[in-house]
Amino acid sequence: MVVLRTAAEIEAVRESGRVVATVLAAVAAAARPGVRLDELDVLAADLIAASGAKSSFLGYHPRWAPMPYPAVLCLSVDDAIVHGIPGRRALRAGDLLSIDCGAHIDGYHADAAVTVGVGQVDQAAQRLARTAAQALAAGIAAAMPGARLGDISHAVESTARAAGYGLPEGLGGHGVGTAMHEDPDVPNTGRPGRGLVLREGLVIAIEPMLVESGSDDSRTGADGWTVLTRDGSRAAHAEHTIAVTADGPVVLTVP
Repeated sequence: MVVLRTAAEIEAVRESGRVVATVLAAVAAAARPGVRLDELDVLAADLIAASGAKSSFLGYHPRWAPMPYPAVLCLSVDDAIVHGIPGRRALRAGDLLSIDCGAHIDGYHADAAVTVGVGQVDQAAQRLARTAAQALAAGIAAAMPGARLGDISHAVESTARAAGYGLPEGLGGHGVGTAMHEDPDVPNTGRPGRGLVLREGLVIAIEPMLVESGSDDSRTGADGWTVLTRDGSRAAHAEHTIAVTADGPVVLTVP
């Protein structure tokens, strides 16, 4: 069921979104060669707790997962598309790191992600991360009241395909509110003018996930959580939680 949020509820999501934005910025700045992924997760956990928020990810257990999620961040490196579990792996110069964070205050969630290079990264990695951010911006711009969900999906897909990138099947955005994942699903591929009519009060996460090789295939890793490119090519992930308002889309996961 799709729930339309009141102005007060949107402000509650925005409060959580500020925490998410702060965490993403701090973790991105700390993601240097030699730093372990689990150290970044501890940093994020401390920031979330200090803000008076709670993690949306820690302990989350969807039906398909073999265990509850054990961390507050998803940290996905190179060929990991999404849901990478932070372990003792140390980052290396040239790594492409996707940082995904969710937090809630008083039961209202926000969710966002960014992809950053670790140290000096090659131009292809820079282009991949930049295009993921551009696809996200295109999707957000399409989220106008009276438009359709397919308009968002088409904007994301058009940006990614024009650059030669793949979009993994079955992965995309979602509604956000009193649960981290709510209706509707927000696919990264679709036809304009189709699907749910976007109405004021709709709060969704738009999250392009791009594969460098152009493949749409993915696989689940041995941990049952991490989604990887099937051909081993690199991936990038960008995400914001937004609200559809009378004045257009408003990004809620900003400082």
